[in-house]
Amino acid sequence: MTVIGVAVLKTLIVLGVAMVNLLLFLYMERKVLADMQVRYGPMRVGFHGTLQQVADVLKLLLKEDIVPKAADRWLFVLAPMIAFVPSFMLFMTIPISESLVASNFNLGFFYIFGILTIVPVSVLVAGWASHSKYSLIGGLRGAAQQISYEIPLLASILGVIMMTGSFDLVKIVEAQQGFFYLFGYPVLPRWYIFLQPVGFLIYFVAALADTQRTPFDIPEAESELVQGYNTEYSSIKFAIFFMGEYFDTMIISALSVIAFFGGWSGFGPIPAPIWFFLKTYLVLYFIIWLRATLPRVRIDQLMDFGWKILLPLALLNIMVTGFLMIR
Repeated sequence: MTVIGVAVLKTLIVLGVAMVNLLLFLYMERKVLADMQVRYGPMRVGFHGTLQQVADVLKLLLKEDIVPKAADRWLFVLAPMIAFVPSFMLFMTIPISESLVASNFNLGFFYIFGILTIVPVSVLVAGWASHSKYSLIGGLRGAAQQISYEIPLLASILGVIMMTGSFDLVKIVEAQQGFFYLFGYPVLPRWYIFLQPVGFLIYFVAALADTQRTPFDIPEAESELVQGYNTEYSSIKFAIFFMGEYFDTMIISALSVIAFFGGWSGFGPIPAPIWFFLKTYLVLYFIIWLRATLPRVRIDQLMDFGWKILLPLALLNIMVTGFLMIR
């Protein structure tokens, strides 16, 4: 098989895995939220609503695709692809186990955060191209929020990278193998969550804001902006935006597992990929839990928290980590 053929095959496999996990995540979010709010959630399509996501996809595909008359047509069409393609590219670099990874880079985290910086462009372009005041305000909010929180997001990972001495995602997981011992007995797995607890908290909060999840879902503040930057989008374009947002959430959760929870490492005879997905879905469960619990913050509170609290804490964490490594 040629190099191009191998690349196409890997892309199709990753796309299939990503879409299956997207459907599982959507079903899980609906059911978990319903359970926390004492209701059933989707029940009618398939067993306990298992096919509701498929029905939603078909509905969006069959709906009329409308482009506003005053919109910038080319930018309006391009914006969803700018949101979706980078998110999908990130799936290619996520190692499910030591050998199950489509494309492993020595500069893995550097590449990932470089790709993540493209996502705010899609939000800004969508808001501008729609020629709608609501969409423009949502786009400006989204771009400001994502750019602001990408800085502490990257800074929170630097402690892990310093301790590992590599940007390589596989090497970061390999560095977390084994246990911490007390009096000759293993007491805790050697995960960076125990060595970098502040770094993880900064990463998790910044990740919620960067992916526009509750309580930082300012760009999609339905109560004040109708829907935000994607107000004027319908049909397949809205679906592409939707997939991009949920892909970003899954990516951020998977990266937290790789950086802080030992990746695919686990105990007993359970295969490595099972451990990886189990940890990732536990992080996703906690994100859903926060959505059902916390109210949305104001935009001024969001920006103040990011620049005045989160970023200084991230820089302080880097300095403390470096000092302890020198000692």
